[in-house]
Amino acid sequence: MNHRTLGRTGIKVSEVGFGTWALGSPVYGNVESNDAHDAVRSALDAGITFFDTAPLYGTKDEDGIAETVLGRGLGTDRDQVTIATKFGRYHTKGHQDTYFNAEGVTSSVEDSLSRLGTDHLDVLFFHSPFGPDQIEDNVWQALANLKSSGKVRFVGHSISLFDQTESMARQWAAEDKIDVIQLVYSLMNRETEQLMADMAATGIGLVARESLANGFLSGAFTHDTTFAPDSINTRYSREEIIERVDVANAYKDLLVTDDVSSLAQAALRWVLDNPHISLVLSGSRHQSEIIDSALASDLTPFTAEQLATARTLHTKDFPPA
Repeated sequence: MNHRTLGRTGIKVSEVGFGTWALGSPVYGNVESNDAHDAVRSALDAGITFFDTAPLYGTKDEDGIAETVLGRGLGTDRDQVTIATKFGRYHTKGHQDTYFNAEGVTSSVEDSLSRLGTDHLDVLFFHSPFGPDQIEDNVWQALANLKSSGKVRFVGHSISLFDQTESMARQWAAEDKIDVIQLVYSLMNRETEQLMADMAATGIGLVARESLANGFLSGAFTHDTTFAPDSINTRYSREEIIERVDVANAYKDLLVTDDVSSLAQAALRWVLDNPHISLVLSGSRHQSEIIDSALASDLTPFTAEQLATARTLHTKDFPPA
C-alpha cells in the first residue's frame, strides 16, 4: 500500500481508503455484524489507514451503525488510522432531516465520538448539504470551538448535487473554512475534474468517492442483474442497467490486462492516476473485495495511450448516488 498526503492537513493516508456506508445500511445488500467487523480488520491488514463513515450510515430506525461497527473493529488500532465522519444529515422518524447549525454539529460530534470510541475526529465533513440556504452562520463558530477543544482536527465538505454546490465548496476553500473536499469521481462520472485541479492547486485534500459507480465498475453486474429491494440500484430501469453494464464492459476490455486482474482494481487505479487525488474510497463489504481494492495502490499506472483511449469511451456523466 502506497501513501499520499491529504493536502494541507499534512496527514499521511493510504491511497485506498475504506468507505463504510454499506456496513451500516442495506444500500448494497445486508451485511452481518460479524462480516462487518471482519471487513474492518481486513482493511487494516491490507494496509488501509483512512476510514470514512457518517451518522447517516444506518437504518431508518437507527443512526450511526457504521460508526459503531468501525469503532469496535478498530479497537486499540484507532491511533494508527485516520477517521473521517460527517454531520448534518440524520434519520428522524423514518425520514431524513438536516441540521447544519451549531447545536447540530456539537451534539453530532459528541455522538460520533461515543460510537467510534475515540476522543477526536481527524476530519469532519459537512454531509452533502444541498445548498447554502441549509447552512446556519453559527455553525462556523461551533466548528472553531470543536477544533480548539481537540475534538475535531480538520473540517471538510462532502459534495452532493455538484452543479448546485460547487460554488459553495470553492467559496469555503477560498475562505480557509475547509481543508478537505470529498467528491464523486470515476470512469463513469468526471464532472468534478476542473474543481479538483483548482482545489489541489490551493492545497485542499481531495477524497474520491463512488469510484466504482455504485458497483457498476466492480465487474459483478450483468444485463440481467436484479437488485435487492433496499439497494440503491433499484431505481434503474432495465435499459439503464444495460447501458451502464455495457460501458463498464468497454472499460474492462481496455484496462483489465497484464497485472490488473479485475475491473474494480482498474477503476480505482484510474482514479489514482489523477495526480490531484489524495486517496480513493472503496466501499467493499467482504474481505475478498477489500483485498482486491487495496491492490490497486500497488499497480503500475496506466499508460498515456490507455488513459487517452479511456477518455474517448467517456461520452456522458452517469448520475451519482
